[in-house]
Amino acid sequence: MEHLGAPLRKLGESTKYAMGCVMNGIFSRVGVWFAAIALVAFALPSRAQTVPPLDKIQSQEELDKTITALDAALFDSYNKCDLEKFPSFFVENVEFYHDQGGVTLGRAALTDSVKKNICGKTTRELVPGTLQVFYMKGYGAIEMGIHRFHHPGHEDAEGVGEGRFIHLWQYKDGAWKITRVMSYDHHAAPKDQTK
Repeated sequence: MEHLGAPLRKLGESTKYAMGCVMNGIFSRVGVWFAAIALVAFALPSRAQTVPPLDKIQSQEELDKTITALDAALFDSYNKCDLEKFPSFFVENVEFYHDQGGVTLGRAALTDSVKKNICGKTTRELVPGTLQVFYMKGYGAIEMGIHRFHHPGHEDAEGVGEGRFIHLWQYKDGAWKITRVMSYDHHAAPKDQTK
């Protein structure tokens, strides 16, 4: 601000006062904008993953916890139809193989399929005790398990479905993402186990 001193000395007192008010107004508005931006940045939920990177995992137990947490976060976004968060779990060129629906190629197509066929119609539940995780050296992990699909408000008519799945997780560029999905062996869940 010192560099403005010489020109301001040549101006009259009322002009100096007016310029000072203008400058103060500009800086106070800029300060308000910076404060607002900072508030929004810190208030928004972070999309960063809170699980350890592959090279920091030292045991099967840690790998199991990591993949279990990723599975829970993935299907929380699936069940809530969070179409901003859901695609963040997949690489751009993901391949999704479904025994009844066929092949879906690409993150955008997969997200669109979830939007059209899942949102508001189906929720997923991991069958307790079925999750298996296997280390893939230098790549990530294979996740396998059984899950059930509920149709809230329509289970009397549509029943509960059950199927097996395999997810190939890759750790790359600081994030875990699914590169391949196999969803198969879809059938009606045993009625005595669906409650």
